[in-house]
Amino acid sequence: MFYALFDRLQLLLIDPMVDKLVGVFDLNGRFSVVFLAISYLAALGLYLQRKREGAPGTASYWTFIGGRDVLFHPSALLDYQYYLLRGVLKVLFVLPVVGLVEPHIWESRDYMGFFTRVWGERPRLGENMGLMMLYGLGLFLVADCVHYWVHRVFHCRWLWEFHKVHHSAEVLVPATASRIHVVEKVAEKLAKGLFIGAYAGGFYYLCGGSVSKYTLFGSSYLVLLFNSLAANLRHTHIWLSFGPVIEHVINSPAQHQIHHSNDPKHFNRNFGTNLSVWDWMFGTLYVTGWQPEPLTFGAGRPENNRYRSLWALIFLPFILTISRLHVRLRLAGRRPATGPDR
Repeated sequence: MFYALFDRLQLLLIDPMVDKLVGVFDLNGRFSVVFLAISYLAALGLYLQRKREGAPGTASYWTFIGGRDVLFHPSALLDYQYYLLRGVLKVLFVLPVVGLVEPHIWESRDYMGFFTRVWGERPRLGENMGLMMLYGLGLFLVADCVHYWVHRVFHCRWLWEFHKVHHSAEVLVPATASRIHVVEKVAEKLAKGLFIGAYAGGFYYLCGGSVSKYTLFGSSYLVLLFNSLAANLRHTHIWLSFGPVIEHVINSPAQHQIHHSNDPKHFNRNFGTNLSVWDWMFGTLYVTGWQPEPLTFGAGRPENNRYRSLWALIFLPFILTISRLHVRLRLAGRRPATGPDR
């Protein structure tokens, strides 16, 4: 019995945390030692440039990247803990919920079969480099656009409590990117599964069969490219702007820091992750300049104080949302019924 209990504990708790630790060596994720190193090398270049210019906050590279006040802030320490816990939450919540819903969502083969029944079979084009790169580009664009809209939807009133988990970070460190509530993660995975399945099914049909995406070192070439653009600086205090022209297409670290700002003029801006073209298209774009803007992060002092434990990050959004729904239903029940006009 003891060994069975230990095996269960290892499966649900130990292995997921170990996987998160080992994940820092996986090039498929942004939080990889390779991309972290690239980001902080870019930060070193910025530091040396601004030190030559005599900019404030450049006494040392350590203080420039945040120092103890940022990297060991209670909010940052909570992010490091939550990063490990995310592996456990994935096993206990995300995968079971997605597993229940996914069988009811059409996959690529379902779309391909539907198109074949409607329009007949297509000649097989074969797999070549051009098709593989085009397919990978489409996957990247669909996933990035879906992320934009899921992110934007979770800023609405009834889902904000779940997304507030992310915005409650009082300082930004690369691990803050993992401070995403499981409800939002489930919604994003299901939405991406739905739209990527439709895209892949349509692409397979047009090609007369399946086409694999072009990869480098086992990762999508576009994921490698965009994660190499100092992506980990998005969740830091290090200002890196790409300038107003490029920022209409590619999201810079400075733009995402603007998204985390608690200044009302920055609210509901820059929802994009890799591309800012979606913000440009749908009216939520905020471009930055080379000079850093003074920013403070978090959801405001009362809200920040609520989200200072792992328990609060996981359960408080459910409690607050259910409470709000209960109040709304109670008020609706008190409204007097309107009779016919006399």
